[in-house]
Amino acid sequence: MTGQTDTGCVVESYGRRVVVARSESGSVACKLKRRDLDLVAGDEVRIAVSAGDDEWTVIERLPRKNVFCRSDSRGRSESLAANLDQLGVVIAPRPACDPFIVDRYLAGAEQAGIAALLICNKQDLPADSDDLSFLEPLRAIGLPVVAVSARTGTGLDELVARLSGRRSLLAGQSGVGKSSLLNALAGEAVRATGHLSTGSGEGRHTTVSSAILKTPWGEIADSPGVRDYTPPLAPSREVQRGYPEIAALASGCRFPDCLHLREPQCAVRTAVDSAAIDARRYESYRRLLNLNRQLEDRRGWGA
Repeated sequence: MTGQTDTGCVVESYGRRVVVARSESGSVACKLKRRDLDLVAGDEVRIAVSAGDDEWTVIERLPRKNVFCRSDSRGRSESLAANLDQLGVVIAPRPACDPFIVDRYLAGAEQAGIAALLICNKQDLPADSDDLSFLEPLRAIGLPVVAVSARTGTGLDELVARLSGRRSLLAGQSGVGKSSLLNALAGEAVRATGHLSTGSGEGRHTTVSSAILKTPWGEIADSPGVRDYTPPLAPSREVQRGYPEIAALASGCRFPDCLHLREPQCAVRTAVDSAAIDARRYESYRRLLNLNRQLEDRRGWGA
């Protein structure tokens, strides 16, 4: 085996060790050649076995098509998954869904150039009329919404059709039933994993990295359930990119650097006043802009 090289895809990450699905055959546990290699599920890598070593090593991360990231509480960017075709944001009527977190997920996908869809789980539960009313403005801007029940199987065929032939990251708040949904979708599929050396205790997930489930019809990248999500830091002017209905009107503003807050002759605020833009979505944009500024201060961007 000494002297071999190969390429493959990272399917699981455990801090300083990863599992790579080889392009030739099978999956192997790998160590990292350098500490500065930032690897997440979905990364394409080059691996090798060097002279005098019988263990595979990741020696290079190949260029990414995209990467889905989040900001931590200090404004530092954390990679979650790479080379995705779409992001599926899982929501449910119970526990109560925070539409502003949903918006931030969608903004993160837009920022990364990744298509998005909403997966409304737990359709077997009764829902008050106002629980998911925020979905209508999202449908109005063209966002696909699929209603499913992991428990009864309702809507799963339609969801599989939307996921087929793609690598999709499923994300969402804790408690929305994402694990049950993954089990229902994966069926007999399991993580393409290898057995890692556990001498250092690295056989557990030690990062926020996702893992990939391979199915006969596509790949599902699983991410940890979270209480909150914030897109990576961006210049204030770029925050609007996460809200396509706002970005589409920005060219009509008087000032080219308009942030759509208190500037005169703002086309976006005029659209909000006339209900052409949903008021809640506009408030969501304002909140994300403010959060982005707070994180800028923590990172010291202002300096």
